Amino acid sequence: MATVKPHSDESRWITIYPVYINKKKTKFEGRKIPVTKAVENPTLQEITDILNHEGLKIKQEPMKLHPRDQNREPGFHGRIRVQLKNDDGTPVKANFPTRTSLLEHVATFIPKLKSRQQPTSSAGPSGGGGGKKKRR
Repeated sequence: MATVKPHSDESRWITIYPVYINKKKTKFEGRKIPVTKAVENPTLQEITDILNHEGLKIKQEPMKLHPRDQNREPGFHGRIRVQLKNDDGTPVKANFPTRTSLLEHVATFIPKLKSRQQPTSSAGPSGGGGGKKKRR
């Protein structure tokens, strides 16, 4: 008879690849959420930042690749293991009872990260040459 590992064992944690929430990928290429909720080119670090902010236990595995991902660029490598359930089977966070709910949450918060925000003011010290001239 096989022994069942507890949910706190890392081998039972869910796996998140950036391709799961990438708007540019198709369902066949590995996207797991609807394209309307997905985000363009998420990185491993962005996903990690959001999961850490939520207080979830995670483990980064930066050298792993999604089997269907044809993109072999280093910026898109990696996966994250996340503990979704306690040993008694209850969700670690009530907001995330399923993998899909966690993926959709991560995808909604990636555009709100400071690294994704575009500068709103066009008139600033951008070095565009349109500033004040020096007085003599």
